[in-house]
This record gives sequence, structure tokens and C-alpha cells, in this order.
Amino acid sequence: METSAVEKSIHSPPKASRRIEELPGPRGIPVLGNLLQIEPQRMHRQLEDWCAAYGPYFKVKFGKRPMLVVGEHQAIAAALRDRPEGFSRTSRLEAVAKEMGLKPGLFGANGDDWRRQRRMVMAGFDPAHVKAYFPSLSKVADRLGGRWAAAAREGRAIDLQADLMRYTVDTIAGLAFGAEVNTLESGADVIQQHLDKIFPALLRRVLAPFPTWRVFPTASDRALKRGVIAVNEAVDRFVAEARQRMEAEPDRRTNPRNLLEAMIAAADQPESGISDTQVAGNVMTMLLAGEDTTANTIAWMIDLLWRHPAELARATEEVRRVLPDGQLPDFAQVGDLDFIEACALETMRLKPVAPLIFVQAARDTVVGDVEVPAGVVIATLMRRDSVSDDHVPNAATFAPSRWLADEPDAMSSTAKRTSMPFGAGPRICPGRYLALLEMKMAMAVLLSRFDIVSVDTPDHRPTRELLAFTMTPVGLRMRLRERATGLDAARDSIERAPE
Repeated sequence: METSAVEKSIHSPPKASRRIEELPGPRGIPVLGNLLQIEPQRMHRQLEDWCAAYGPYFKVKFGKRPMLVVGEHQAIAAALRDRPEGFSRTSRLEAVAKEMGLKPGLFGANGDDWRRQRRMVMAGFDPAHVKAYFPSLSKVADRLGGRWAAAAREGRAIDLQADLMRYTVDTIAGLAFGAEVNTLESGADVIQQHLDKIFPALLRRVLAPFPTWRVFPTASDRALKRGVIAVNEAVDRFVAEARQRMEAEPDRRTNPRNLLEAMIAAADQPESGISDTQVAGNVMTMLLAGEDTTANTIAWMIDLLWRHPAELARATEEVRRVLPDGQLPDFAQVGDLDFIEACALETMRLKPVAPLIFVQAARDTVVGDVEVPAGVVIATLMRRDSVSDDHVPNAATFAPSRWLADEPDAMSSTAKRTSMPFGAGPRICPGRYLALLEMKMAMAVLLSRFDIVSVDTPDHRPTRELLAFTMTPVGLRMRLRERATGLDAARDSIERAPE
């Protein structure tokens, strides 16, 4: 494959023709720069708007030092592939996470720590292991269906975000850690409530001009501190319980039953360089990233399908053809849901849960034609080109069929590369295969067992995007009607039969 000019330029500092200071950008104020203009909850939209005004390379100032903002997908992909050698997570993110008490994991790791932890995590995320854990996912998906059935019978609106967060927390806890955390049926949501505080606080503190929480902690700051302690205690318990199981049943080291056991087995290999603290940090990462990203994508997908009836009808037809009686899909049947997977990919193109990725130059380099000194932070706009008609035909349209190779409107491979919902390069999300599986299972339960009556927001306006580290749809409510299936009819006939 040929290397693009942009990809070549990132390794060729002499070709730089511009310095960051020379780039256009919004006017700020002395000392603080553009900090007071930034609204953290819609920062991604502000940067996208400025990108439209100033072009794919512009500067903003968070304090005295300029930050480079990049909206060109080739340059973004090249930078993401140049990790961890050329670019790393930002030092600011690492410092804030450490101060909050978050355990170090793969998400925030850099350099050799990242390489060691990446090998450990990938040992548990390969498709063969995920397939072995599939029964746990099926059990949680069935609980989700039961929760929604109760809401349908009661005529109650479903808080879509809350229920999908429960679904993903239960899935990660059961499938990844072998822990029974049944928030879908029990109503308990202690872990979820604590997790929900962490990402928004992380974003606020990274962007804060002054660390006011150190001097004047608010009630939310104190609640965050209690929440992080509670989550750390739960994570330590997951690791301790996994070690106890592995000591009691030594065969679990060669045949781990869940992702955590696979990680511990990899960490315990001679010279792995992995401590239990780092194992725990990756448990924390899975809980945080696995809860937020997957739940948000499913919610966005349901919202988009509801607003596009023809696509919803096609998705429903596929699910009911594969699962005619509303049964849970087996592993092979999930693989047959091609249009549902296309809906997920199209959702992530239009509504990526990570519309911004921040990286920091680890050495003097060049991005596009801009000279970037070591230490400079770069904000990459992950959605800019993937929703541009210059790169994707009818880019604003929700058209899942564009992801299917045999469809007339199928995208070229070049157009597909503009969308990078899981990142790119060596640090591409290791849980992407599991995330797609969770999405397809949730949609299979929804469309095989229910008819959607409505999906709406409290003000009946288009769903608002809120950046809370990940991009969340605000206030979605869904109403369902149970669908009569062959399984229901068989159950009814058994109940009516004379003894």
C-alpha cells in the first residue's frame, strides 16, 4: 500500500512550511487565551465550528501555550499510528487522573508501560476468548429484554441512557470479570452511579483554568472522591475474587473463564512487568470505557433508526428473519445480522462517542505541513471529514447500506477510512470486537421482542449532543409495545391446557 503525502510528512520535519503561531484561530484574551470561550459540554461542536471557519489546521490557546487543532483525517490517522513513539496521551490527563485517585491502566499508559499492558489486555480480548464468554452476554441481554418487557406492560417510558448503562455495566462485570452485578433486575445501581461521575469530572478538570477543587471543594467534588474510592474498592474486590478462583481451580490459568482471569494469567508470566495495580487499572478502564461508549452508541443508533423509518423497517425485518420467535441469537446468528452491524458503523460515523482525541507530541515532528515541537497538545476532530460531502457521498444522510459491499451506494474503502470510531494505529480500542457484539445483541433483543412506539426527548426537539468525555445523547425516552411471537403463543397454549 502506498504511503500518503500526509503520512510521509509526519516523519519529515524539514518539509514543514508553517508554525503553529502562524495559523489562524479564534481571538482570545491575555494569559487565559481561549479558555473562557470553551464550554466543556459542547467543546467538540465549538472546535468543529471553528474548523469550518479557519480550515483543517488552526490554533487555540488554553493558557499561554497554543494547541494545534487538526480536522484532516489523513493527518489524524498518521498521528494516531505514530503512537506511542511520536505521540502519547497528554501529561495533563495523566496528572488529573492520578490526582482523582484513578488506578493506572492501558488508557492512560505511555511508553513501555503501555506495551506491557497492551499485550496483557489483548490476551483477553481476542475473538476466541470473547466467543467463550458469549453465554454471559446472552444472560445479560435477556435481562435487558425482561426489564423492557415490564416497562412495556406498564406503559412506562424507558430512560434509554440509564437502562443501556445498566446493560453495559452488567455485561462488563459478568463477561470481563466473572462478577455478578445484576443492576438490570435488582434495581441496584451503586457502581453505575459512581462511574457516571468520573468521566465528566475528568473532562472538567482537564479543561479547568484553575484547580479550584483543591482549595474550595464543592459537594460534587466530595461526591466524586467518595465515588472513586467506592469504584476502586469494587475493582480490588474483582481482582481478589478472580485470584481466589484461580488458586482454587488452577486450570483457569490455561483456560481462563473471563477477561480478568486472562489478564491475570498474562500478568503472572515471568518478566511480564505487570503488577496487580496495573491489572486493577485496566479493570477500571474497562468499566469506564465499556459502560459509556457502547451504551451511548446503542442509544444514538436507536434514535437514528426511529427518525429513519425505512432503515428501521429494514433492520427489524433482518432481525425477525434471523430470530423469528424472539429468541436470543446464538453466536452464529449474531454474525448474520449484517444490516444491524452496518447501522452501528453508520451511527458511529455520524455520532462518534469520541469526537475529540487529544494527543501530545513526544518529539519534534510535523503534522500535515505544520511544525509541532515536542510537548505540544493536538486536538484531533474525528468527525470532520467523515460527515463532509468532499469525502462521503450524501454525508449528512443516515444510510447504513453504504457499509454493505453489495449495495449500490456502497462507500469506497477510501471513504470508509474517514471514520475512525475506535481510533487508529497501535492504540486502536482493544474492545472494539466486544463492543460491536454488545450492540448487535441489544438491538436483536429490542427488534425481535418489541415494536418501538416512540423515541423522544423531554422538549421534543432533536437530540442534543453533550460532551462528558464521551459524546452522550441527552434525555432520550423510549416507549415499547411487546410483540407476539411464536414462543409467546406456545407458552400461552401450555398455560391454557387442561391438567
